[in-house]
Amino acid sequence: MSEEAFNMSMRKFLKQVGVTSQQQIEELVRGGKAGGGKLKVKMVLTAEGAPLDHVVEGEIELP
Repeated sequence: MSEEAFNMSMRKFLKQVGVTSQQQIEELVRGGKAGGGKLKVKMVLTAEGAPLDHVVEGEIELP
């Protein structure tokens, strides 16, 4: 695989993760199921067959 193909594939995956994650969070908030104040979130990235286990945690201020 070329470097360019790798980069394009990576960007496509990350865009899908970002867009779908934002949609899910917005749906949760609009549905009134997020509570109030801040929403504590965690994203876990793993790769099947590879030693990848990356965790990102954060808070989202709610309206």
